[in-house]
Amino acid sequence: MDKRTFLQGGLAVGALAMTAPAAALAQAKAEGRKLGYAMLGLGYYATQIIMPRFAECEHSRLTALVSGTPEKLAKYGAQYGVPERSRYSYETFDRIIDDPAVDIVYVVTPNSLHRTFTERAARAGKHVMCEKPMATSVADGEAMIAACKAAGRKLMIGYRSRFEPHNLDAIALARGGALGPVATIVADHGWTASDPNMWRVKKALSGGGSLMDIGIYSLNAARYLTGEEPIAVNAMESTDRRNPVFAEVEDTINFQLLFPSGATANCVSTYSANCNRYRVSGPKGWVEIDPATSYGGQAMRANLDGQAKARTPPAVKKSQFAGQLDHLSECILTGRDPIVPGEEGLKDLRIIEAIYKAAREGRTVKL
Repeated sequence: MDKRTFLQGGLAVGALAMTAPAAALAQAKAEGRKLGYAMLGLGYYATQIIMPRFAECEHSRLTALVSGTPEKLAKYGAQYGVPERSRYSYETFDRIIDDPAVDIVYVVTPNSLHRTFTERAARAGKHVMCEKPMATSVADGEAMIAACKAAGRKLMIGYRSRFEPHNLDAIALARGGALGPVATIVADHGWTASDPNMWRVKKALSGGGSLMDIGIYSLNAARYLTGEEPIAVNAMESTDRRNPVFAEVEDTINFQLLFPSGATANCVSTYSANCNRYRVSGPKGWVEIDPATSYGGQAMRANLDGQAKARTPPAVKKSQFAGQLDHLSECILTGRDPIVPGEEGLKDLRIIEAIYKAAREGRTVKL
């Protein structure tokens, strides 16, 4: 074979390889093949935010429900046409191994239960979508990744903002050089917590306070805007222990991240103020979103040419929720890895543990 023939053959093989994922998706769509999700945990986020979005999905559908509340199973089973045979309690969940309609289990429970249900889903041969934070400790996160790898199943973490158009645009601007080298990020996330009985302020269920709940958005945004991993953290906590809401967990943590490029991030996580925003800046300009990572209503401003003005990001076909659901289905159908796999969640957990340590010990913690 001469060089020209060899190169032409190689290019042809490369072209076929590159189109294989698209061909797999096209075939699945032509066959009407949608992967089945089991929603595990039927709280507000699952029932009011996620489940209605299956109507937008191209490659995903709701096929099973898992809950400890029989009334919820009956109500939402009837609403979404889920047959009784595909409605499970937490005790009967392991029978899902025999349910061919279920390809993926979406774990939306209190944080401390993420590990056990991820492991049980993997043993049942199901892929897993798990809400963030993926676990309450690095050790549990590592065990979840290991369980899915041992079962040959995919594990994806529910970082929905990675599928939201304003955040996608901010990532493109920050990493694409429109701002120059990223110099600073300011990210504030919080809401006002007032119920001392909610699971989010019970350490055994949540693993921590605001940082494990809303503060992870500031942390994750700093990482996805820079495309880097921090090398050092500082932190300071402020909590009024006289308030029964904070009997077990922290209220406010201010933390700083240092990245290898020299970029810094100043972040706030709080249960005492309503905020949801970030700004990323460089020598050529800045971009900010407020609100940034909410369920909807994002608003963007940018200064890219010496003038601050509103910015509309490029449109996407699906909501961040449907985009997230379909992304895992598409990865399963095409054999690709999710953009937010278990390893992504584990990175956040390692940094969260370092932030807690920095606040507790009053010193810089190197990573």
